[in-house]
Amino acid sequence: MSVVRFPTGYRIEPLRRDHPRSAFRSGQAQVDDWLANKALQNQDKHLSATKVLMNPDGAIAGFYTLATAQVDFSDLPPDLCRRLPRRQLPVAVFAWLGIHHGDQGRGHGRRLLAQALSDCYDAGQTFPFVAVIIDAIDDDALGFYRRWDFRPLPGHRHRLFLSWSQLRAMAVGS
Repeated sequence: MSVVRFPTGYRIEPLRRDHPRSAFRSGQAQVDDWLANKALQNQDKHLSATKVLMNPDGAIAGFYTLATAQVDFSDLPPDLCRRLPRRQLPVAVFAWLGIHHGDQGRGHGRRLLAQALSDCYDAGQTFPFVAVIIDAIDDDALGFYRRWDFRPLPGHRHRLFLSWSQLRAMAVGS
C-alpha cells in the first residue's frame, strides 16, 4: 500500500507504557476506557497491537488496535466463502479506532484507517486471512467504514468486513 502521510510533527508509534493514555478523550467512553485501561494489557499479553498517533506536543491524537480471530465460514457471505473450507477461517480484526476530540475533523481517522489496513495487508503476506472484520461502535462509525467499502456481514448490522481480495486491490492499486 502507499505510504500514509500524517501532518508535519505527527508520528505513529506502537503503544508504550509512558504514553499519556489517561488524558485521551474521544467523546466515546468505551473507546477512551479501552485505550486508558485495556489496550496495553492486551498488547502485553500479545492479544492485540495498538498504535498511537502522537501530536507535536506529545499528546495522543488518535489510535487504532488490530487483532486476529477466527470466524465460521457460515458467518461470511456466500461470495466471500465460495471455495473456502467449511471450518473456522482466519480474519484480521480492526478492533478499535479513536480520535482525540480536539483532533477530530482533521482527517486523522481516515489516515489511521489507511495505516491500519496497510498494516493488515503487510501482515497478510506472512499470516494469511480471508477478511478484515470490524464492529462499528455506532451509526456514524458504520457510515465511515462503509465509505471504505466495508460491507455488513449477514445478520450483523454493525459488524462489517473487507475481503482479502478487496484489501489486496487497495494495496496494489487495481
